[in-house]
Amino acid sequence: MQMLMPEPQIFVERTLALIKPDVVDKEEEIEDLILRSGFLIVQKRKLQLSPEQCSNFYADQYGKVFFPNLTAYMSSGPLVAMVLARHCAVSYWKELLGPSNSIRARRTHPYSLRAIYGTDGLRNALHGSLSISSAEREIRFMFPEVILEPIPAGQRARDYLNLCVKPTLLAGLTALCKEKPADPMTWLADWLIEHNPNKPRLQHQITEEEHQ
Repeated sequence: MQMLMPEPQIFVERTLALIKPDVVDKEEEIEDLILRSGFLIVQKRKLQLSPEQCSNFYADQYGKVFFPNLTAYMSSGPLVAMVLARHCAVSYWKELLGPSNSIRARRTHPYSLRAIYGTDGLRNALHGSLSISSAEREIRFMFPEVILEPIPAGQRARDYLNLCVKPTLLAGLTALCKEKPADPMTWLADWLIEHNPNKPRLQHQITEEEHQ
């Protein structure tokens, strides 16, 4: 009987999170909640934006009644920017944040971060990207040195797995069968780390010329 295997996929997704100026003193507490919710904090920086920089970041909100108050609030003090990664990072982070209005969040999502740390519709404590495309733009804005590569999908993902993952994994499983260790999972993990084809090769040998 032929067994149907699921299509190989790559699940890494990133989103931008901001701890806004009025709750920066809760940074460690909020980060702990983020980590316990299954996110990896890939990058983090503390910075203070000028009103002009805030206007550029929230350009899609330009012209709305609250826009001047928003830029004034976001430039009122230092904030913490983080790149968060996990499976479905954008949607999970939005779910953890809760509604954008903290007063409403306390009524409908009392355990959400904005319900706990936010004050009202403007001072809602935390920011999250609305979509994958806005996450890419916002991460580039806050971390201009970051190179964001598109996540492979479909045939490109299958090609990547066949070229870069399966050969090393197959060799490791073959070696595991020959070795038959007492703790196969740990042994295989150590073997894969040791035989990672992408591991940097450091040159420690000192040539005679350098020695002189």
